Amino acid sequence: MSLFSRLVLITLPLVPKFVVGRVASRYVAGERREEAFEIIQRLNASGAMATLDLLGEEVTERSKAAAAVDEYLRLFEEIESRGLDCNVSIKLTLLGLEIDEAFCRDNVGRIAAAAAGQGNFVRLDMEDRTTTDATLRIYHELQPRHGNLGVVFQSYMRRTLGDIDGLPAEGANARLCKGIYIEPRTAAWKGFDTVRRNFVAALDKLMRQGVYVGIATHDEYLVCAARELIDRHRLARDRYEFQMLLGVDEELRGILLAEGHKLRVYVPYGRDWYAYSMRRLRENPEVARHIIRGTLGLG
Repeated sequence: MSLFSRLVLITLPLVPKFVVGRVASRYVAGERREEAFEIIQRLNASGAMATLDLLGEEVTERSKAAAAVDEYLRLFEEIESRGLDCNVSIKLTLLGLEIDEAFCRDNVGRIAAAAAGQGNFVRLDMEDRTTTDATLRIYHELQPRHGNLGVVFQSYMRRTLGDIDGLPAEGANARLCKGIYIEPRTAAWKGFDTVRRNFVAALDKLMRQGVYVGIATHDEYLVCAARELIDRHRLARDRYEFQMLLGVDEELRGILLAEGHKLRVYVPYGRDWYAYSMRRLRENPEVARHIIRGTLGLG
């Protein structure tokens, strides 16, 4: 990371929350699910699928985790009634992982059962390294029971290639992304090209194992590498999809759709938008630079 980027990341916490909020509107659908549904309808009309994410994490009160479960149950009903091409993504710390793993597992089971009743799918988002083992345990325990769960691997994590080995022989569904949480070098690769190289290696391994894979990247180099692997493994179009974040590189999104690839857009919503937006800014120091300059009156 350059000195400039480091300075930007150090300065970010000083940016007023209302300024971050203006930027968040690019990455976050809004605070209400109705706003998210309006965006998903437009995405579906353009040929893209979606995954809904209720923002929030690191919950320490059971009542808040229970409220999140209730919200997800309502989402499945509305997705069905509106006829949307959309599944959901869940963060386990929002569902009580830091309270009690069994409590969290029961909450995930309720969500998975509700999704199965509507013919829908649930993606278990991967958070920082402190949650990885528990997330994989819950996935491996509940997937055989419900059959509609997917997991996420982060290519910057040193353990990722080994974790892929533990996927079930049939029916596995994985999203592969670079990773965005701040991790120590002992747990995560730090070089930009090294993370890319591990992404390609992990993607190749997932495809060789017959896993349905969500290729989650906005990096054109990795999109190009993914297309080469798709050709090499002769994957049918129903065996993978590209995935992108709301508000990021819509031109590349359109190119992939025009080429006939399936593509899903990650659509977050909710009141707890601040932490999510700050991670997006840390991922993109160039965007953060413009915000900081504007805040200081240097624009």
